[in-house]
Amino acid sequence: MTFYEDLVMQTQTNYSRAYGTYAAGGTAVALSRVEPAPYGEQICRFAREVEGAEVIVVGGASGLSAAGGGDFYYDDTPSFREHFGKFARKYGFKGAFAGMLGNHFKTREEFWGYLVTFLHTTQTAPIRKPYFDLDAILNGREFFVLTTNQDTQFTKLYPEDKLSQIQGDHRFFQCSRPCCDETWDAEAPVERMFAAMGEGTSVPAEMIPHCPHCGAELFPWVRGYGNFLQGGKYEHEYQKVSDCIQRNAQRKMLFIELGVGRMTPMFIQEPFWALTNGLPQARYVAVNDKHALLPAQIEGKGMAIQADIAQVLKDVRAELAREGGRLA
Repeated sequence: MTFYEDLVMQTQTNYSRAYGTYAAGGTAVALSRVEPAPYGEQICRFAREVEGAEVIVVGGASGLSAAGGGDFYYDDTPSFREHFGKFARKYGFKGAFAGMLGNHFKTREEFWGYLVTFLHTTQTAPIRKPYFDLDAILNGREFFVLTTNQDTQFTKLYPEDKLSQIQGDHRFFQCSRPCCDETWDAEAPVERMFAAMGEGTSVPAEMIPHCPHCGAELFPWVRGYGNFLQGGKYEHEYQKVSDCIQRNAQRKMLFIELGVGRMTPMFIQEPFWALTNGLPQARYVAVNDKHALLPAQIEGKGMAIQADIAQVLKDVRAELAREGGRLA
């Protein structure tokens, strides 16, 4: 088990022990009671933290994509209707994840029609504005990105060696059983199935991909939809972020947490808290539109901003440019 995965497992244990607290939207960690500074001061401080860091580790979660318009996963939003309207009208579910349960569909062809639409929507989505602003903030600096998002936004910006996707990636299929430690490209077959479906809601049966070894259906390489393959690719994603943190442990490291929800604090949020507390020169900034959580034990090393992520990143980018930073 890698260094970072061990941190995740420790947090998962704490989460299980205090599940009721987390389920109610809280945390088992004692939080700071210090009143946050006014918004403008927070933006200035965020910019100073960026300028003072020798290396930055970004933790990007679902709230980051939602802030840029990728908010179709849980609710009946305009973007959900735009991309999944024909399925919503036919099957009655609201929010993209509701369709992934599979119990709305009478045939596998119908289910794959929905699955292909889901994957095609994320695979072909343009890079959202908050990601561009974050990229500008990171420009010219040493950084690494850890993400629980599977929507390919970060992969459109950064090479594999700058990014760890510990929850999977919509660009790949795995065996649904899984019978082997292999993944396969999903983009080309998804494009073909999406085109074949046209205005309908089913794909041809003969186009549904199957494992070349055991014959089972393939499935997206993502946690949460089925038997997530935790094999070599999974371990490599954890190894990359582990190597980055351990290599830079004595440097001025800034952890930036963006958009972590209350269902999955164990992958980014609480490991970042532990690292900020344990590493001598580490600093921490979190941005969340619903929950600004700052542990008491790191209140002198960090800050939490409760505001729209897209607006915060835009304002920090502008502040860095105004102060003569490295942004053009």
